[in-house]
Amino acid sequence: MSNIPSTVPEEYRPGFLPPSIAKQAQDELPGKQIKLNPQPLDDVLADGSKYKAAGKLENKRAAITGGDSGIGRAVAILFALEGADVLINYHPSEEEDAQNTKAYIAKVAPKAQVELAPQDLRDEKGALELVEKIKKWSGNSLDILVNNAATQQEVEHIEDLPSEQWRHVFDVNIHAIFYLTKNLIPIMPWGGSIINNASINPFVGHPKLLDYTSTKGAIVGFTRALSNQIVKEKGIRVNAVCPGPIWTPLIPATMTKESLESFGPSTAIGRAGQPVEVATAFVFLASVDSSYFTAQCFHVNGGSAY
Repeated sequence: MSNIPSTVPEEYRPGFLPPSIAKQAQDELPGKQIKLNPQPLDDVLADGSKYKAAGKLENKRAAITGGDSGIGRAVAILFALEGADVLINYHPSEEEDAQNTKAYIAKVAPKAQVELAPQDLRDEKGALELVEKIKKWSGNSLDILVNNAATQQEVEHIEDLPSEQWRHVFDVNIHAIFYLTKNLIPIMPWGGSIINNASINPFVGHPKLLDYTSTKGAIVGFTRALSNQIVKEKGIRVNAVCPGPIWTPLIPATMTKESLESFGPSTAIGRAGQPVEVATAFVFLASVDSSYFTAQCFHVNGGSAY
């Protein structure tokens, strides 16, 4: 397409598909970012320029689950660039990705304080242990909570979906959000922001992600109901971001060969999204710019069918 400016990175051009994407399949969840080729874009925008911060989150403290890689990593980086201190939660098996994220933030936003908090969130005990870490780190004053951690695994037929997987996906994707949010709201001030990472899938119904899609629909309902419950009394806004196909470690770690080979180009925009394209929505929802936005679902999906 000759009308595309030369400054536009390859990853943002219609038809782009990561090279040998099917061969990048990973056997272990939640997937390693360090293994991806190309690396997801965290702070490079679609015109090829670097993200320009404007101090939107100065003197704020933010906790981000699943912040070591993918969308969570990009959110942590942009928050730090905007002046926030960030606590990054991640699965203990993702230490290398977490350390890489912390090192990158130290490079691009040296004034930001970054705390790493490894914790498995699959049960209430683990979630409450993370709550205590967040309380201690924040001095019992948390401005922004980003519930981003999630898992998925494609299964084509409901008859083949193990009950154990169904329960696990619900434990990680929605039960953990309940435990964390319930116990952190008391330390969030007026003007605070809770942002839940949902998905485009509950709005269209992904046929191979029945359990994942169900949990993301639950997150949408949780977001809207919680906002209506607390926004007037506590002044805390609650919103959700609903991404479409985004190039993150979860993709090669959870999708079938067939799904990988069609990942992205089938969207209306003609490609998968990059984490930074989702993270900018999180910045908006975390900042005072969105002071009249609550109970909303921001669709960042490239016009995807699912």
